[in-house]
Amino acid sequence: MDPSVNANANGLARTLDGPTNPMVTPLLTDLYQFTMAYAYWKAGKHLEQAVFDLFFRKNPFGGEYTIFAGLEECIQFIANFKFKDEEIAFLRTALPATCEDDFFEYLRGIDCSDVEVHAISEGSVVFPKIPLLRVQGPIAVVQLLETPFVNLINYASLVATNAARHRFVAGKSKNLLEFGLRRAQGPDGGISASKYCYIGGFDASSNVAAGRLFGIPLRGTHSHAFVSSFMSPDEIVEKALCSSDGSVTCEDFVSLVQSWLNKIQWSNSFRGIFGETNQSELAAFTSYALAFPNNFLALVDTYDVMRSGVPNFSAVALALSDLGYKAAGIRLDSGDLAYLSIESRKFFCAIEKEFSVTGFGKMTITASNDLNEETLDALNKQGHEVDAFGIGTYLVTCYAQAALGCVFKLVEINNQPRIKLSEDVSKVSIPCKKRCYRLFGREGYPLVDIMTGENEPPPKVAERILCRHPFNESKRAYVVPQCVEELLKCYWPGSSDKKREELPPLKKIRERCIQQLSQMRPDHMRRLNPTPYKVSVSAKLYDFIHFLWLNEAPVGELQ
Repeated sequence: MDPSVNANANGLARTLDGPTNPMVTPLLTDLYQFTMAYAYWKAGKHLEQAVFDLFFRKNPFGGEYTIFAGLEECIQFIANFKFKDEEIAFLRTALPATCEDDFFEYLRGIDCSDVEVHAISEGSVVFPKIPLLRVQGPIAVVQLLETPFVNLINYASLVATNAARHRFVAGKSKNLLEFGLRRAQGPDGGISASKYCYIGGFDASSNVAAGRLFGIPLRGTHSHAFVSSFMSPDEIVEKALCSSDGSVTCEDFVSLVQSWLNKIQWSNSFRGIFGETNQSELAAFTSYALAFPNNFLALVDTYDVMRSGVPNFSAVALALSDLGYKAAGIRLDSGDLAYLSIESRKFFCAIEKEFSVTGFGKMTITASNDLNEETLDALNKQGHEVDAFGIGTYLVTCYAQAALGCVFKLVEINNQPRIKLSEDVSKVSIPCKKRCYRLFGREGYPLVDIMTGENEPPPKVAERILCRHPFNESKRAYVVPQCVEELLKCYWPGSSDKKREELPPLKKIRERCIQQLSQMRPDHMRRLNPTPYKVSVSAKLYDFIHFLWLNEAPVGELQ
């Protein structure tokens, strides 16, 4: 089968679409990739078989885990990798005039049919040093993939991890809504954030374009501008509430709302709690309910939450209830969110008791206003009654850390292992084509990830294996795994006859992420002082790393 063809849910073949962003083309790379490609070609090395690892060196946000994301975009990129005539024409102007015409003809003819990509499944929990992708193929072609691959994976994995961390702090029972489009780094930052926050555990987004592209559930209500645009209930000309079939449910919904507000104000439970509410706000809520009687959710902090917003909302919600509709809830966007959510919940419970409206006390309370991990944690410690959080700026901009720091390193060429050395040991690469495994303990938690040489026998269940730190001689441990999972799978077979892993739908990737996070040991997940997860190499690979290190490092001479 043509590797650019994937099977859909019904088992029927389909051609892989290109990347979500049409800007992701073979030109979305650094100039030195083309200068190296020319130098390889000039030296006759461009067809030599190379193996590169894409990995990162440190988990983000002070944590001890990362969510791998962006794989699907990478596979869609290489499935459609081809230089257009106008791109070749531009490269002629961008590269030095000494570049020969035959090189540009070579570029015109290349694709990724000879490239092989093994990767960890998207949505997996991953750790430093372990290859997220292993890319093999003609060195000049693979070199041209470096920058776009790093670009497509770096932010995707960073923001998915950020979303997962917010989910962990908020708890499983809360709805998390991504509201970051207006604060994201450009249109692509907004679209990517919506997609990868959903993978990381968010429930919905405000981003309509992302909803269309990826099928992400959409959520949204109205802004303060809508509330302040009304001056009084007299502005509401069409007062009748109509059902979806056009039939009139209530001739004068405005009067019904006003009568309910009067009942609340003069009832024994609420007498003296609030006085005259803001009538322009009441008009806005009434108007919005007339437009969306089945989805009425109001922003209640434009003027005063407890003296106006919540009573006005309650009057509209009770009027809707009279007519067989159920209001969705309120959103708080400023002030002391813990206190206001608790007071709002008390108000709703008092309404339910006073007027015998079943379920009113469980009205959904959504909170927004520049929330982040720290504010969610603080709200949990204070106690609150928030059911859903709308999170934007700190989430999608990854305010706490700018980049994940993925790298793309040559580990083998023409079957010869290569190593990159550094005075900083953390930057020394792990050479050769490798296989990677996750070993699980008897309690079902992952214990350690281990890398082996490609031709080493795999770890076996119930058989003891020595796991070594790649660079620290004293750090080693025997592990008797109760389960062994191979991490790297073939997602792009190129010209080989290997079976290609299918690209799952977004919901499956999200489910994988949630399931993998639930498998992690709690001390690896905690926000403060998490336990580092162990990443190791086999004894044989350890010996080879240090042999190659000594062999490649220049020997100094003392005078």
